[in-house]
Amino acid sequence: MTKGNLRHLSHQILGALLAGIYSVCGIPGANGYAFNEIVPDVRQPSSVSGGSACPVPSHDVTGTGAIAEQWSTVLGTNPVTVLTQDQTPAGRLNEVEQVITQSIAVWTGVSGTTLLPGTFAPVTRTATQDACAADGLNSICFDQADGAFTPGILAFTRVITADIIGVQVGTGPPAVQVGQILDADIYFDPSSSTITFATPAALTTAPKAYDLESLFIHELGHTLGFGHSAVWAAMMYPFAPAPGTFSGSRPTTQRPDAPLGDDDRTGLRVLYPDPADTVNIGSLSGRILPANPLSLPVSPPGVTGIFGAHMVAVDAASGAIVGATLGGWSCAAPGPAQFDGSYQIGHLPLGRSYLIYAEPLDNSVPPSLVTPATATLCRNPTTDAGWPPLQACVVPAVNTSFTTRTRPGP
Repeated sequence: MTKGNLRHLSHQILGALLAGIYSVCGIPGANGYAFNEIVPDVRQPSSVSGGSACPVPSHDVTGTGAIAEQWSTVLGTNPVTVLTQDQTPAGRLNEVEQVITQSIAVWTGVSGTTLLPGTFAPVTRTATQDACAADGLNSICFDQADGAFTPGILAFTRVITADIIGVQVGTGPPAVQVGQILDADIYFDPSSSTITFATPAALTTAPKAYDLESLFIHELGHTLGFGHSAVWAAMMYPFAPAPGTFSGSRPTTQRPDAPLGDDDRTGLRVLYPDPADTVNIGSLSGRILPANPLSLPVSPPGVTGIFGAHMVAVDAASGAIVGATLGGWSCAAPGPAQFDGSYQIGHLPLGRSYLIYAEPLDNSVPPSLVTPATATLCRNPTTDAGWPPLQACVVPAVNTSFTTRTRPGP
């Protein structure tokens, strides 16, 4: 998450026109949203790669106790970076751990997913100073320096994903699925004299501190496979709330997922769909095509539609954004991805009417903040020696200069 004040913005249409009103039907959902993607290594036997170069979203394997999280109890003291209401040694640790467990409950509280309250194993503590490493253990660190802490970075998550079945990281278990997250470590800036984090109990008396809970909920989204969202009300929006504030509502026992936006919930249902869910199974799809094909980039070849358009589905009755995706591509086995302007917004609630529009990423969320969802759609012989030419492709630049109008579909 990068540093920045969260302004109260209306979701402007920035050079785009409303593209129509739809009622969703119960057709299968699709990949979409800003997920971290990986292309399977088709140089390996199809028994471990699947034989397709279509991008796969990063994801955890779910099940009782399947996801483990440990956190380093080594907290910064010079300067003190994590502020708590209870300043006793044991009280500080208990207060921080309460933030961690409550933040996990936010994501496991979403209905219509296989990410259930029991999916995460009980959070454990470690006294290891540099616990965040490529070791197959999901770790949370508050006092570990890293070169990624450039100016403006409050926290970040480093994720390692499997591109074949059977690969493993450190002492972690071997991957049983392509796209499986093998290691995800969350780092909070440990040493800036100008950056502090406060637990919810301490935030009211620390107006210059960043809310630890909202940042941690955001970073947990990355550990589950999310990239960033261009929806400003989403928890996965790439900018932190202003110091001393919490964006949205605090979680409660009755509504543990209260801090999330509908876009976060919809995306989680796409990543971890519940086969028994009969409510959130609607889907909207289409293509964003240029009025003048000559306006498309000539390099790389094969681009036949607008790539990287932010496609947004709005509830026509309430005006709330229910789901959004970065469109512009499709893929069918054996791959590779085709940049044909396609998009699909899946797992929308049935029984509603939706407005859908397209906008370029030319305002507060630039393409550079969503690269894990765009730059990772292809592999090619230039970057992967011996890659099969027929399953190679080159990701085009995100198109940030277009306007839209609607024409009837078939």
